[in-house]
Amino acid sequence: MTIRLVTFDALHTLVTPRLPIYAQYSQTFAPYLGVLEPGLLKQSFKVALSQVQKENPTYQGDSGAEGWWSEVIKRTAIGAGADPQAVDSSLPQIVPSLMERFSSRQGYKLFHDSLPVLRRLHQMKIHTALISNTDTRMLSVLKDLEIAPYLGSILLSEAVGIEKPNAKIFRLAFSMRSESVPTEMQGGVHVGDELESDYHGARAAGMHALLLRRAGPEGDGEHKEEGENLQGVQVVNDLWGVVKWVEQQTT
Repeated sequence: MTIRLVTFDALHTLVTPRLPIYAQYSQTFAPYLGVLEPGLLKQSFKVALSQVQKENPTYQGDSGAEGWWSEVIKRTAIGAGADPQAVDSSLPQIVPSLMERFSSRQGYKLFHDSLPVLRRLHQMKIHTALISNTDTRMLSVLKDLEIAPYLGSILLSEAVGIEKPNAKIFRLAFSMRSESVPTEMQGGVHVGDELESDYHGARAAGMHALLLRRAGPEGDGEHKEEGENLQGVQVVNDLWGVVKWVEQQTT
């Protein structure tokens, strides 16, 4: 078996928030809403994000991604104890500030192994791509962090209207490749931190899959469900584990 394509998730796989998201929200909220309790803010963001994702998948809605995130931001602040009237009056300042922050290296950074691993895969003549359930600002982030040139195609759920674990988004990564000889789904592997969306989604689409579980603080942001069953799941502890796995398939 020869692996010809490696696809990556974005958040918590190749990139990670420069500070925890709730901490960056706190910094932006403070001039308008005062200092909110960090624990409440962290939990409120998690709840708000989950609610809006279920209500409007793939950033649907009349106002697009900005309206989508405006609702997340509003619910996060109110859920953490902010005065609702103060939140409503300050959203026109808060939302653009956070949207801009999370469009660049101001809000995100690369993991230490992201760029070296992408370079190594290119040296190995392995095609790479990105498949992410996120809005189109991620493209700006990837360009600002200087890894976009190492990703042959970049599929963002807002742009294509499909979210993982839908098999269509994984198949789209194969159809967008410029190589003259088509690659079967079994010739690709997807890497990400979400058990259902990344691992099981890719497997159901016919790809190989690797679940990323970084050790220590680097793994704190990963999407881990309480009581998740990892029996039979292929796990790597960093992105160099992906390179090793690919090499093993071709020997």
